[in-house]
Amino acid sequence: MANSPRENLAHWLRDAHSMEVGTLDDLRRLASRIESYPQLKARIEQHIRESEGQERRLKELLESMGESTSALKETATKLAGNVQALVGTFFSDEMLKNAIATYAFEHFEIGNYRALITTAEQAGETRAVSVLQQNLREEEEMARWLEQHLPEITRQYLQLDASGHGGKT
Repeated sequence: MANSPRENLAHWLRDAHSMEVGTLDDLRRLASRIESYPQLKARIEQHIRESEGQERRLKELLESMGESTSALKETATKLAGNVQALVGTFFSDEMLKNAIATYAFEHFEIGNYRALITTAEQAGETRAVSVLQQNLREEEEMARWLEQHLPEITRQYLQLDASGHGGKT
């Protein structure tokens, strides 16, 4: 049976909420491990605050539509993040790989928010459009920051690694 745009919107908002819950878990874990990259740590901590707002706005949006979040999806995204974090600890270039993965994931989130905005427009959910546009702007800002700073983070890693201090965190 086909779903209406509103039904798809509710389903995908639950997915987006779970995505933000998992992202928060990952970002907090990452921020706690960063030692040698103060600019990256500060920007990750800023994005944690932004992501907390995104998660809250998505939850409120779902509730205003008479919908709820998905505990099962939230648990799954947290577990996936835990596995990724565990694997990363085995690599000497963990921080560089995390910065690259965060950059890639920001674009995944951007794609999700763009699709959600289109779906909300089709469903006539104007409040949702506004909320989703705010979340999209924050994700785009984080992606731009990472794009601009990845060369610097890479140079920092190479310098730390060459000096024998390791470039891990």
